[in-house]
Amino acid sequence: MHLLSFLASPLSCLFISAIVFPYPTSAQDRTTEQGEAQILDPTVECAPYQYPPVDDAQGNFPPSWTVATILSNDSDAQARYQSIEGLIPKIPPKGRKADSANGNFGGFKYDPNDPDCWWTYSMCTTPNVSGVPDDIAAVPEPNTLGYGFDDGPNCSHNAFYDYLLSNDQKATMFYIGSNVQQFPLEAQRALADGHQICVHTWSHHYMTALTNDEAFAELWYSMQIIKLVVGVTPTCWRPPYGDVDNRIRAIANALGLMTIMWQFDSEDWLGIESVTKVNNNYMDLITAAQNGTFSTSGTIMLTHELTNFTMSEAVSFYDQVASAFSYLVPVGVALNVTAPYVEDGYTLPSFAQYIGGMHVVSTTGSGSGGGSTSAPSVGGSSDGSGTSGSTTTGNSTNTSKSGAAKVSLKRVDSFASAAVLVTGILFML
Repeated sequence: MHLLSFLASPLSCLFISAIVFPYPTSAQDRTTEQGEAQILDPTVECAPYQYPPVDDAQGNFPPSWTVATILSNDSDAQARYQSIEGLIPKIPPKGRKADSANGNFGGFKYDPNDPDCWWTYSMCTTPNVSGVPDDIAAVPEPNTLGYGFDDGPNCSHNAFYDYLLSNDQKATMFYIGSNVQQFPLEAQRALADGHQICVHTWSHHYMTALTNDEAFAELWYSMQIIKLVVGVTPTCWRPPYGDVDNRIRAIANALGLMTIMWQFDSEDWLGIESVTKVNNNYMDLITAAQNGTFSTSGTIMLTHELTNFTMSEAVSFYDQVASAFSYLVPVGVALNVTAPYVEDGYTLPSFAQYIGGMHVVSTTGSGSGGGSTSAPSVGGSSDGSGTSGSTTTGNSTNTSKSGAAKVSLKRVDSFASAAVLVTGILFML
């Protein structure tokens, strides 16, 4: 059996659970980030648990996985929306809900001159409205990959995050608000491990299909739940499916959010049934890097922590990607964004500091806290969404490809388990 196929199969989870990991018989600690991070049984990881700060604030947030709206009891949201409403271009929502919110823009007539810089139609990343900055689809540093993952926090991402940690690899994590609400301790781990956290909306719908107040709410409540759970407020976001136009950009910009897109798409969200296509997409990126395509400036690739398969693909190709590029760094590092959050006390290193050995640093904050028209043709591919998946695996013997010295291992037991896991899988194969 091919190693990747095994890792992405249900059999792998059963094998891991029954043979490789001798799960402790004592109760798991599901009250702290550190305790939750030790759990490697995906059944346990993805079981619901109570987290009082979130439970006590249920009335302050929309229901999970529904299109967000501004709550009637949220005076702060109402005031903030009113303060930015005049900055929003008068562009109506695209398509007809509910189909359009799920990506069906059939029958919608749109000016082929693309007046709204609609990415889904033309992959436009340069808005033509005053005061709205260009999207970030590449990074300025040569031979550099802005490394990151969408759709988290995945409830079973511990083994994957262990793998990143064992390689001293930091990334940008684009978190869905509903996932943060359901799995808050998993969200806290990103900050504890030194990753950069960005917003990926509340419910992962097509943003251009939403009304102004809905689009605002999708971003606002994602920012608020991350602040409540992790203790920081992000200053960056990625639109689900890349679906953004001048109206949505203006709302995000007014909330202090930088729009981050991509140039390469792994299409890993398609799943193991499309493994050949996904592998080829990874190889296209690797080949481009090897051919000197990024000799003057770097790039960004779309990948996900959506399922066991997407995380396994990241692990499977990590060494090749790291060898093809000089540096794999969080997007914020590649952009020299040293203040990644609204709050003081949390910093990202500059690019020079990162490649010189200084990784993400939290200085004072805690890791938790609280004319003619035509129907559009989708120019870019869409990313998938989801809430959970089986845990991924990968060996933990690789050295850092970031140019930085290894940091001390914070979770020795997890790394030891990961090494045993790989040994067992290879023996089985």
